[in-house]
Amino acid sequence: MPVIRVLPDLLINQIAAGEVVERPAAALKELLENALDAGAQNINVQLAGGGTKLIKVSDDGGGIARDDLPLALARHATSKIASLEDLERVGSLGFRGEALASIAAVSRLTLASLHRESKNDKHAWSIAAEGPQLSAPEPTALAGGTAVEVRDLYFNTPARRKFLKAEATEYAHCEEAFRRIALSRPSAGFTLQHNGRVQWHLKPQSLDQRILALQGEDFEQSSIAVAEDSAGLKLSGRISAPSASRAARDAQYFYVNGRFVRDKLLAHAVRQAYQDVLHHERHPAFVLFLELDPALVDVNVHPAKTEVRFRDSRAVHQYVFHALSKALSGTAGDVAAAHAPAPSFATPFSGGPSHQRAPAFSPGSGGTPYYRAQSPMPLVARDSAGFYETLFGGGNATVLTTAPPPPAGTEAPPLGYALAQLAGVYILAENEQGLVIVDMHAAHERIMYEKLKTALDAAAIPMQPLLVPVTMNAPALDVATAEENAAVLQQVGFDLSPASPTTLTIRALPAMLADADARELAAGVLREVREYGATRVLTERRNELLGTMACHAAVRANRKLTTMEMNALLRDMEATERSGQCNHGRPTWRQVTIGELDGFFMRGR
Repeated sequence: MPVIRVLPDLLINQIAAGEVVERPAAALKELLENALDAGAQNINVQLAGGGTKLIKVSDDGGGIARDDLPLALARHATSKIASLEDLERVGSLGFRGEALASIAAVSRLTLASLHRESKNDKHAWSIAAEGPQLSAPEPTALAGGTAVEVRDLYFNTPARRKFLKAEATEYAHCEEAFRRIALSRPSAGFTLQHNGRVQWHLKPQSLDQRILALQGEDFEQSSIAVAEDSAGLKLSGRISAPSASRAARDAQYFYVNGRFVRDKLLAHAVRQAYQDVLHHERHPAFVLFLELDPALVDVNVHPAKTEVRFRDSRAVHQYVFHALSKALSGTAGDVAAAHAPAPSFATPFSGGPSHQRAPAFSPGSGGTPYYRAQSPMPLVARDSAGFYETLFGGGNATVLTTAPPPPAGTEAPPLGYALAQLAGVYILAENEQGLVIVDMHAAHERIMYEKLKTALDAAAIPMQPLLVPVTMNAPALDVATAEENAAVLQQVGFDLSPASPTTLTIRALPAMLADADARELAAGVLREVREYGATRVLTERRNELLGTMACHAAVRANRKLTTMEMNALLRDMEATERSGQCNHGRPTWRQVTIGELDGFFMRGR
């Protein structure tokens, strides 16, 4: 057996560098965190060659005293913790005291600093390291703070250098590390230069301004604010609306006490919050900040400090899940009203000669919108179910185009009033902002889905006996499933009984779905119960089952609706949670503003 020996310090540092400094972006992250821990308010980053040739981070923080410069490059030497109690309540971004030592072991590093509070240091001092060699501190010119210059990363570890990618790739990783740090501290200013060219210049600003600067206007306009503070936990930031989801997880930033983390628990809570409103192949974008007592989270579980462990992981998961679910549960009316201007209505349109054109309407103008010609709707959301009674029956309804004007001063609802139906699929409506386009099947599906969830949460879905029972042919397995799971089926509103080894009799359906195709609806529910079992169907797959029921019950394409029916659907959307998306994650409506319509036709140019 080989002799056991103590490894030399340089080799120990190089081994540590393999975990902490896997690429230039990791070194940049450590240097930026050190600058923020030192209280810096302005940080300047200079890169060359994607960070492989040069990484220089200058800050205006508190600085390092002359006698402490050699210790700054020593292993496990730090000013951030001094005891186990400090380790259990880490409030700084760095705490291990090995980052600078690891970087110095695989690069040519120069550290210059002017200690702000030292009476003996009249000027700045610098120290240089190249592998194991460390120079003595020397006077240098520096206005204040600290400047760390890292050149020729991995010059003495060629095997690691071979694993680095092209310059553009390494720079992209460095820019992402810069972006994560800049998002976490909007009160600090940041500048990033690459090969002598300024890429980012961020002044101290508010969180919303920093998110706008780094995530772009599209994210800012399509995102939802999150602000929850209870039980010693605080969650804030912005999350993308389901309609603004992405194909990849490339814009997800989660911070715990100001530290960027990639935590499976938190990621699962976010996915669970979006499961009802997002297609399974799409991903949300978000910038979220979770704050809690440092004693309740362990940050000392990963060399790169990107993973954390919570003392009460279930409580944190539920808190994040419920906070995001609350933010996402707004109605379509909430979204429309949030962006609508103050209502301004003129005298109701009273008609005129048939050859005269009604004046165009624009928000805030003296014109009168077409929907003022709609009759007043004595309908409120909770009473609208009766107007759906013709949606599923036979015969074609006539589309109404005119009606007596409502009383003067009536305020338009957020989704406006229906104008017409297009291609048997879309409802066209006019509101204060312009044109609203609604996918009637997707919208009705969400409404029915939410009603089914509410009913099942209350106890069981109300059952509607059929005047004439419906008989359906079914495989023997479906007949056996119906017989074995009769209690579960009754809980979700079905009364199915075997009539023969290959026949089922449908005696009752969920009351709110009584006009749906009974055979298709029963077959879909039996398929879910057969494939996943009664227990899973009522627990983890409950929403999938209700989604299947809602989809079968929703109004189909090419079904002509009256104006009253279309308006009833719009009012229900305004009162239904998450009505901006169907339960498959597809959007249910879109707004086209007057300005956008004017742009289409180049009006005003």
